Parts: sequence; structure tokens; C-alpha cells
Amino acid sequence: MFVVRADSSYKTIRDLVGKPVAFGARGSGLPVMSRFMLDGLGLKQDEDFQSVYLDHAGDGPAMVLDGRVAALWGAGIGWPGFTTLAASPGGARFIAPDADEIARVKAKHAFLETDDDFRRAAIRTRTRDRFAGSWSFVLARADLDDGVAYRLARTLHGAEGALCKKLAQACETTAANTVAAAPDAALIHPGVMKYFREIGVGK
Repeated sequence: MFVVRADSSYKTIRDLVGKPVAFGARGSGLPVMSRFMLDGLGLKQDEDFQSVYLDHAGDGPAMVLDGRVAALWGAGIGWPGFTTLAASPGGARFIAPDADEIARVKAKHAFLETDDDFRRAAIRTRTRDRFAGSWSFVLARADLDDGVAYRLARTLHGAEGALCKKLAQACETTAANTVAAAPDAALIHPGVMKYFREIGVGK
């Protein structure tokens, strides 16, 4: 979703065309996700917007507040950029794809999920209750050793409870969600699947 100042005139994604928009930190996954979403709407991130890529992720909210950018793109429950702007004195407005836009995005990029897919993690705001995105995942080379992948999965998912207590978004990073969200179980590394089967969530 995008977030703008509550006193701005922006209400739709199309309203942001031609405007300076902060799409996230350089090298992070946020600009990648926004490219897919915008592409589904027939928009090009670096041609249809004055794209800004941040050196520091935390710079985005201040840039929205002082007018250097019209909007900030972000994602995730409790994402700091969203909470900072929502808690600002003037408040914030969230701009998400409408139902038709979500259908268009998903028709072109089926791997992106929607609020129906994410119903347990759905973000509800006063202005919109729709969004599209993807689950977080760890990408590895195809020849990663099974033992290494197994130990990574065991370490990450063995700490699910502790991570959840420290970060709200981490509560969704579970072995069960990984298995449920994978479009094809064959895409999950064999070493990871070995661990998932041991804990009873593997297919």
C-alpha cells in the first residue's frame, strides 16, 4: 500500500502518477514488490512516477511529512513507516488497489496474494481494506546443501515464538504459513521440507 498525509488530495494510485514517491530502501524487497503491483496496473515505476529510493529506510516518513515526496510505499503489519505516519499529528491516509485493480494485478502476477489470501493478517484502515502482496521468504541457490537448508529452517522456525514477541510481522513467519503459501511444494527446498515434515507441517 501507499501512505500519504491525511490532508493531501491523493485518494487513488492514479492520483500519484507523476508525483515523487518513496518506494523504499535501495536493494530492499519493497521496490521489487511495487514494480510487480504497478506493472499489473499498466504503470512503470520509474517512468510514471518520480521514483525515490532511500539510503535509509527510516527516512521515508519524514519525507512525506515535509512534502519532499507525496507518498511512501510500504508493506506489513506494524511496518514502522506506516505506524510513524499514522501516529503523526496530522494523521495519514492509506491508498491501496481497489477490487478491480487487485484483479488486474493478480491476473498478470498470480504469485501476488490478496487480502482474501491474507485474511488472518489483513490490515484494516478507515479508508481502505484491500491490499496485494507476497509472503516474506528466503531465496536460496538451487544447489544449497540440504543439511544447511535444514539447519536454517530449524533455527528460524524453532524461534517462532521468540521472534513473534519482538516483532509483530514475525508472528506470520511460521512453518505452517510457508507451506500454505507456497504455490508448489516443490519450490520449498528439500532440506527445509525435511524439517517441516518432522514437525508435522510438511506435505
